[in-house]
Amino acid sequence: MPAPVSSGISRTIYNTIFKRNSVFITSIFAGAIAFNMGFDTVTDKVWDNMNQGKQWKDIKHKYEQ
Repeated sequence: MPAPVSSGISRTIYNTIFKRNSVFITSIFAGAIAFNMGFDTVTDKVWDNMNQGKQWKDIKHKYEQ
């Protein structure tokens, strides 16, 4: 009986990321930074969309000379 396909994928992921501690920690930090940047971008877009016309950047032109 052949080995399941998932064992090959699991082995590849293990050998690429989890086998060496330095690569594993680097992957965690890179993932956390990428998630932080993506989450901040999405929440800023949602906030700006929900408060369009109420923020200083939207009404600044009315008060500048």
